[in-house]
Order: sequence, then structure tokens, then C-alpha cells
Amino acid sequence: MSDSEYVNIYTGTEVNIQYLQSVLDKAGISSIVKNNHESGVRSGFYGGDAMQVQLLVHVTHQPEAEKLVKATFDN
Repeated sequence: MSDSEYVNIYTGTEVNIQYLQSVLDKAGISSIVKNNHESGVRSGFYGGDAMQVQLLVHVTHQPEAEKLVKATFDN
């Protein structure tokens, strides 16, 4: 599994990421959370902004996932 096979479809707070992950799961789309801040805190170093958590999906699911993100937050 290469990092280039996954794309960032949303960047935001951990709460929004968790909600979006549940939306994607219901649609059958697996996702990965990239949280540099949490990783940094766990390792004892500063690792990024807590408001900049990323949600990544496999490139094959990108179009559908982006539509779900837009539908979720376009209200």
C-alpha cells in the first residue's frame, strides 16, 4: 500500500472527521485518518494543528467520497 494510492478528501476537526468517516462507512467506503497533532502528542513532540486532521480514501473511491463530503457539509 503506497501513500500515493490515497488522497485527502477533507481536512478539518476531529469531530467532523469522525462524522464523515461514519457517513463513508455506511456507503461502503473505507477511509484513513491522518492526525499529525495526535501523533506528535503521543510521541512527545508537537506534530501539527489539532484543527487540521485529514481524511483520506483510496483514489478509486475519490469521486464518490467527495460527493458525500459535499452533500454532508453543503447545508
